Amino acid sequence: MKYFIACGDQEVEVDINEEGGQRFVRVNGEPFELSYTEIDALGQVAVQRHGETYALSMEGNTEKVRVTLAGHVYGLALEDERERAAHVAEKGRGKGKGPLRAVMPGFVAELLVAEGDPVEEGTPLLLLEAMKMQNEITAPCSGIVKTIAVAAGEAVQAGDVLLTIQ
Repeated sequence: MKYFIACGDQEVEVDINEEGGQRFVRVNGEPFELSYTEIDALGQVAVQRHGETYALSMEGNTEKVRVTLAGHVYGLALEDERERAAHVAEKGRGKGKGPLRAVMPGFVAELLVAEGDPVEEGTPLLLLEAMKMQNEITAPCSGIVKTIAVAAGEAVQAGDVLLTIQ
């Protein structure tokens, strides 16, 4: 799973994968070796890297975290790859009519409208399952569903046309 971590105006991409019970970490595409020990349930962690040990204190939620390291406090913004795709889609989403495209690969779990149906902005159109989560895709504008380009159970790639609103 990829994560995007921003601290001030700097951002890093962290990719964490597990294989055979081992966790592999890459930071900005480069292997990053470390180990850690949770000290308590309050966010205290000891991190070991290159023979050095660092005590970290973390608090916050899944989007914003405050990390204290050696008396310095850092505010971090966190986003996983699914959240990143959704935020990019939201920013780039036009309010005009036309084709509505998938913002991430997945499969169509359920169609909630039919061709010819009138829709208002925000009307749920379909459920797109991606990374074991169902994402409700809503109408970016009011109009009529002109065409539906996918069927329930069909796999889609990012950029594929899902339907068209006229």
